[in-house]
Order: sequence, then structure tokens, then C-alpha cells
Amino acid sequence: MIIVTGAAGFIGSCLIAQLNELNFNYIIAVDDFSFPEKNKNLVGKKIMERVERTDLAAWMDANYREVEFCFHIGARTDTTEFNTVIFDELNVAYSKMLWNKCIDYQIPLVYASSAATYGLGELGYDDNEVMIPKLSPLNPYGVSKNEFDIWALAQEKKPFYWAGLKFFNVYGPNEYHKNRMASVVYHAYNQINSTGSLKLFKSHRPDFADGEQMRDFIYVKDLVSVCIFLMEHRKNSGIYNLGTGMARSFNDLGRSTFVAMGKDTDIAYIDTPEDIRDKYQYFTEANMNKLISIGFDKPFYSLEGGVNDYVQNYLIPAKYW
Repeated sequence: MIIVTGAAGFIGSCLIAQLNELNFNYIIAVDDFSFPEKNKNLVGKKIMERVERTDLAAWMDANYREVEFCFHIGARTDTTEFNTVIFDELNVAYSKMLWNKCIDYQIPLVYASSAATYGLGELGYDDNEVMIPKLSPLNPYGVSKNEFDIWALAQEKKPFYWAGLKFFNVYGPNEYHKNRMASVVYHAYNQINSTGSLKLFKSHRPDFADGEQMRDFIYVKDLVSVCIFLMEHRKNSGIYNLGTGMARSFNDLGRSTFVAMGKDTDIAYIDTPEDIRDKYQYFTEANMNKLISIGFDKPFYSLEGGVNDYVQNYLIPAKYW
């Protein structure tokens, strides 16, 4: 029996799809199930029980003997939300509750952190745990994720196996419901589909050409492969980066999307909105040596390969994974 929080969301539902493909079907899906659009991600999935997010603590008290593993993917992920009370409740306090339940009931735990913890990357993108308290996230979402990482590292009592994963720029199927917070690939596809062209942000720095701002884009299928690896590995607890280790430009992403759609590339550039211009990241790239050092050796999708799979097998036919 495996708990997946955020089960109806983008990454949580993809993780369940992968678990089902590997014949793990006793899934306890935890979420706020009051959003019909999001619940479409779970259609056809093999799930043993759905548990409302607010009922999980009591459910674990009653059923902990059956639970083999917990993936805590659920969180408030809106980077434009500035009500810190929401993040304190959903991203920090809730995660602490789950951490302590996993200690009490000897359940191994993998939870989602975020590359948003790195802020502008002044200290680099190295998952050295000594550096985590020194990071300066740019928004309340990133702050909440970093707060929990710091708290987890400081605890004397920890689950017998645990890992926090700093997700970089994730894209892939099952993000139809995310609207503004969906990946750039998703927005690029829709923009190209409706207008035949793609608008990207101009560079406002002399050291970067327009559209050459870079991110570590990771396909969700690679992300869930790492989650499965850690579930089976169950040693070397700690906090790990989860990107590809190779930054790529937004121009590369745009061109890959046009190619996957069979269309000629037509990219124009618009000013980055002033309200986010001073907080805009021009480069992110995960140092992946730590995860590789504990034995993860599966190659990641290239940006071209991931975008092609996403566009042709999910976006064009409007399918879910």
C-alpha cells in the first residue's frame, strides 16, 4: 500500500500512472478532490482508496500497519500566491505532520521540495545540505519549501528512510488544469496551435540574447523514474536535486515544440513584465552528482525527446497519462 499526496495533481497523477504500470495498484490517493478538472487526471487509474487531504492524519492512525511507502507530492505550488498563511498551513505544517506520522509508524518518505528554494542562484544549484539554510528564495512558495527542508535536516528524529527532491522545471502530461502555472511547453503548444507563432520574453541583460535565458527542463516521466528508484533504494537519506543537469534555452524549447507539431518555427520576443523582471531567473541547472553517486544511472530524456513525446502522444490527442 503506497500513499501519494497531491494524487490528482500533475506530478502525483503521473507517479500513480507509473506505479500502476509497474503493477503497484494498492494506491491511497490523497488530495482535495473538489476540483473536477483536476480529478480527470485520475480517470482509469488503479486506486485502492481516496482520502481527503484533511483526513489523512486520522486515516494513517487507523491504517498505518498496511502502509509500505509515502510519496508526499501535494503542496500549494502557486508561485504568484503571496498569502504566507496558506503556505505555512499546506506546505510547512502539513509536511511536518506527515513527517512525524512516518516516524511514528516506520514508513519511508519521499517528499517534493523545489528548485525555487535556490532563488536567483547566487549560491549556485548544488544540493549540498550545508548550504540550504543560506539560500534566499524569491517568493513565499520557495520560502515555504526551504523552511521545511531546513526543519527536516534539523530534526533529531527522522523517518528510517527519507528523501526530499528539489524539482526543477517539470513539464509533461496531466497539467491541463494548471492554467497559468502550467509548463512553458504546454503554453507554447497552445499558443502555436492558435496563432502559428510563439512569444518569448526578451532578455533584459546584455550577457543573454533574447530567448537564450536557460532552465533545467525535466520531463515528468524522468522525475517519476527517480521517485521509483528511491522507493526501491531506501538508503542514503537526504535532499537531492531533480533536474537533468543540463540547462537549455527557451529558444531550444520553442523550436522543439514547433518541430514536434510539424510547423515552421516563428518566435517573437516581448518585454518581461516589470513586476517580475527583477526576480526573473536567467539560468538554472541542477548539479546531479549527488543522485548519480547513490546509483541512479538511467539516462534522462533530451529536451527534444521529452517535448516530442509530450506533444505527439498527449497534447495533440488530448490524452492523459
